[in-house]
Amino acid sequence: MQRLIDTYHRLLQQTTSSKKRYLYQKINWKNRLIAVTGQRGVGKTTLLLQKIKESKNTKEYLYISADSLFIYKLSLFEIALDFRNNGGKYLYIDEIHKYSNWSGEIKHIYDTISDLNIVFTGSSILNVMKGYGDLSRRAVHYILNGMSFREYLLFEINIDFPKYSLEDIIENKVKIDLENPLFYFKKYLLKGYYPFYAEIDFELKLLNVVNTVLEVDLLQYLELKPSTIAKLKKLLQIISESVPFKPNISKIAALTNISRSLLLDYFNYLQQSGLITMINSSTKGIQALGKPEKIYLNNTNLFNALTGEANINVGNIRETFFMSQLSVMHNITIPKKGDFYVDGFTFEIGGKSKKAHQISNIINSFLVKDDIENAYKNNIPLWHFGFLY
Repeated sequence: MQRLIDTYHRLLQQTTSSKKRYLYQKINWKNRLIAVTGQRGVGKTTLLLQKIKESKNTKEYLYISADSLFIYKLSLFEIALDFRNNGGKYLYIDEIHKYSNWSGEIKHIYDTISDLNIVFTGSSILNVMKGYGDLSRRAVHYILNGMSFREYLLFEINIDFPKYSLEDIIENKVKIDLENPLFYFKKYLLKGYYPFYAEIDFELKLLNVVNTVLEVDLLQYLELKPSTIAKLKKLLQIISESVPFKPNISKIAALTNISRSLLLDYFNYLQQSGLITMINSSTKGIQALGKPEKIYLNNTNLFNALTGEANINVGNIRETFFMSQLSVMHNITIPKKGDFYVDGFTFEIGGKSKKAHQISNIINSFLVKDDIENAYKNNIPLWHFGFLY
């Protein structure tokens, strides 16, 4: 137990609390049981440690990582009970999915130690949600996404710009006092979605994140075969090189040696692990229940890591950015005309010379243009959509 406490205090000393992710203020930390999930590398560990560091009495808190070698001699329940009996009030458990029978232990702690508050995180969304059913009536669940363009500017130039709603953006209410915003926007698209973007060898570290998701998370927690992981890697490569990816089930099955009947399951594996995002058609009814209309990488930074900067298609980058920012708080579908349909509005994405002929007869339609700084009528700069959260 002492080693766990020593590790916790060492990590706390290394944590700074000056810049916080958007979710920090959204979480109601008074809830007795909180789950925070999200893909690897988006800052869940830092979120917990920042909350502890800002408390008046850090001795009332204990942070542990579920993959620590020091917890295998004790159960989570034993750690929680010992901590509570010595004055502890808040137990924060990181990487909970790496602990076997984690959901049963958390439920037992919650039901029997009523004066202990618990916050736990999980990097593999698929695995956490797989064991989450027993806790769904007890836990409040939050999802931490990667950084928005607004958050990137906070980290990069230390300016905390305001957030804008989708309605604010389409009504041309965005007022950002930033010299040369396109310069920073281009940097964000290459590396800016992950809080570790400024570290040396960012692309290599991001590739390691992808490989860990595939080779550890999916392999271990879904009990997949190594041969299946190899097929998932090939499938991910095909997606990353497409412009954008409209799934042809027969063709993909032939390229990857994945049977047609299993291909949608494979797409789901990649989406639930945070590597891709599938968007359905706006068509209602049974047609919307089949294969997704389009598939994107989860965010623009993944292109550089998976394909190299020279092979990135600018049209794919633009659509992927729009999708990644809007999907955090809005439901996105693919309309018959235009690129995206969101909350009754149709959006067509393109460069500064893009024309509106594809959406000219559609009510509540907008041109979203890259390489422009200011909005004019229904022409909206692409980078404005980076201020939604």
